[in-house]
This record gives sequence, C-alpha cells and structure tokens, in this order.
Amino acid sequence: MSYPVIERLKKRRTQYALGRDVGMDKDALNSLIQQAIKHTPSSFNSQSSRAVILFGEQSVKFWALAKEALAKVVPAEAFAQTAAKLDSFAAGAGTVLFYEDQDVVKGLQEKFALYADNFPVWSEQSGGMAQFAVWMALTDAGIGASLQHYNPLVDEAARASWNVPASWKLRAQMPFGSHEGGFGEKAFMDDSQRFIVAG
Repeated sequence: MSYPVIERLKKRRTQYALGRDVGMDKDALNSLIQQAIKHTPSSFNSQSSRAVILFGEQSVKFWALAKEALAKVVPAEAFAQTAAKLDSFAAGAGTVLFYEDQDVVKGLQEKFALYADNFPVWSEQSGGMAQFAVWMALTDAGIGASLQHYNPLVDEAARASWNVPASWKLRAQMPFGSHEGGFGEKAFMDDSQRFIVAG
C-alpha cells in the first residue's frame, strides 16, 4: 500500500545547487513558509518558533555576513571551499532563519516549575518540527532547500541587520531555491539497527 505522506517524505532531499527560478512570487512563498510554521505543533501550544524570512539581496546579505564571520575562524587554506559553499546558498531565492523565543521558554518554566528542565528541550523539538514543516512545504512546491547551522557565529550580525529581538535564539538557517542539480542515491542503515517492535 502506498501512503501519500511517505511518498512526499521520500521526495525531500538536501539540495545545495540552488537558483532563483522557483516559479512562485515572494508573497506566495512568504505565505507558504509562515503557514507551515504556524501549523507546526509545539508543547503546551507554546508557539515558540520564530522566523526571519529573507528574499533576494537580503538573503545574499546574510550569506555575506556568514562568510565574513567564517573567514575569521576557518584556516585560510580551507576557506575557498567554505566560501564556495556559502555562495551556493546565496545563489538561491531566499533563506529562512529559524529562531526559538527564549522569553516563551522562560515564561513556561516559571508557570510550570515542575517541568522547568524540559521546556528548553521541548522548544528545540518544536523548532526542529517547524524546520521540517517548512522543508516539506517547499518540497511540495518543487523548491529545493537544505538545513544549515552557522549559529552562533552569525547571530549578532543577523540580529543587528534585521532588528531581531534579543529573546530570539538562532537555531538554523534554510537556504532555498530552484533545483539546479540532481541527487545521488540515499543510503539507509538496516532497519534492525533502528527499530524495536514489540507486541
């Protein structure tokens, strides 16, 4: 039996070769991304996930900031490869910066002290689901993406550039755009190493 949700999951792949011919205008893409995050589940309905959605030159600016930050820490002999990777992200149509609002987390810790230690973990889980929801929404729209983690190197530069609230903590970045390259075969480990089935 074939399940549509599984078939959709199989189509989601990491795409590094991005372009700007996505076949959707900015307003439609913005709505798609926002709706995906809005309808992602979160513990206690905390809705702690936040996003900065960058298009065109604003996205290019983010990756230039990342390149500037990485130039300070990546060995000179290895930087060309790093720069090329960042340029491939900048070549896309846009980038989603995913944040988790720490004020929400702290508020829940105060309100439900019994679970205080769990709220940061649950926030990260909610954030991961929001990232995945956006990735799947983009996949459904025929748009390529990848998930990157250049935080905390770029945190302060992004905060200053887009007036990001101090309570928002950067967790991931998702450059997206048209598919300008194919995919290799995806290998999977044996199911017996991943699953225990009882009953």
